Amino acid sequence: MGGHEPAFEVHSGEIVETTTLDAHGYDENDRSICEGQNPLTGPFFINEAKPGDCIGVRIIDLSPNRSSCWTRRLLAPHLLTPELLSRFPELLIGIPGEGKHVDWAIAPDGRTVRVVEEPYRESVPSIDLAPMLGCIGVAPPEGQAIVTTTAGAHGGNMDYVGIAPGSTLYFPVFVPGAHLYLGDGHATQGHGEIGGTGTEVSMDVRFEVRLLKGHRIGWPRGENPTHFFTIGNARPLENALQHATSEMFAWLVDDYRLGIVDASLLMAQSVEYEVGNVFDPAYTMVCKIPRRHLPDHPLPREV
Repeated sequence: MGGHEPAFEVHSGEIVETTTLDAHGYDENDRSICEGQNPLTGPFFINEAKPGDCIGVRIIDLSPNRSSCWTRRLLAPHLLTPELLSRFPELLIGIPGEGKHVDWAIAPDGRTVRVVEEPYRESVPSIDLAPMLGCIGVAPPEGQAIVTTTAGAHGGNMDYVGIAPGSTLYFPVFVPGAHLYLGDGHATQGHGEIGGTGTEVSMDVRFEVRLLKGHRIGWPRGENPTHFFTIGNARPLENALQHATSEMFAWLVDDYRLGIVDASLLMAQSVEYEVGNVFDPAYTMVCKIPRRHLPDHPLPREV
C-alpha cells in the first residue's frame, strides 16, 4: 500500500460503488486481471484529507459477484504443535498429488458456501455466507510502500471478520488525500484466517467516506451496531494486543473525556478481544467495548 497515483477522487459524504479482484487477481468473470497477492482497488484520493486528519469508511454493502471461490487446502503449520506436525508431516510439505487450493462455490440462493471438490464435499458442511474485506487501509507514512499481505497502523491485510457491512472503519491520514485502498474479499472466514485464506472471491463493494478534520488517531478504529473497537497489527501477538488496547484507552480518554481511572475500570470489566489475522507477517488483535457501556459519549464528528 502506498506508492501509487490516485485512481479516483472522493469527497466527504460521497458514496462509492466499485469492485475488487480476488486474492490472486481474478475478476467477476474469473479472468486473470493482474498478478501478485492481494491486489487492491484504489487508491481513492479523499478530497481535503491531510496528515493529522482521520477518515471514516462506512461499509454499506459487500456482495460476491461470482459463484466460484477458493481456499488453501491445509491449516497454517506454525499454529500447530511440533508433536502434531510430526504425526501429520503433510501439514508441512503438502499432500502428495494434490494442489495447494480447494474449490468452493456459493449456493444459487446466495446464502451458503460449499466445497465442490470430492471427497471433501461430503464431509465438510455448508458454511453460512458472511462477506468481509481482508484488506482495507490508507497509504502509510514517510513515503513507505508496504506489501498488501501485511498490516500496520495504516490498516492493510488485517483479515478481521468485523470488516463487514454495517461497520465503519476509521484510519489515520498520513499523506495528502489519505489514499484509501480496499480488496481481498472473502465470502466466509474463520477468526484468525488460520488456513491462510478465507473463501477468496471478487466483490461488488459500496461504501461511504467521511473526513474528520484535525482528528488524530494512532491505529485503526471502528464501530458497528453492537461495539466500538480498535485494531493493533504487529508481531508477536502480544504487541498487536498492546497497540489495540492502548488505542482503546486513548479513545476513551481523548474523545470520550473519561479519566484514566474511569477508563481503566471500564476497560478492565467490559473489554472483549477478537483475533483478526494470525497467518501473515503482522498479526491482528481487536479490542472491543459494547456500545451499551458508552451510551452518552458521541463519536467524533466531522469538523
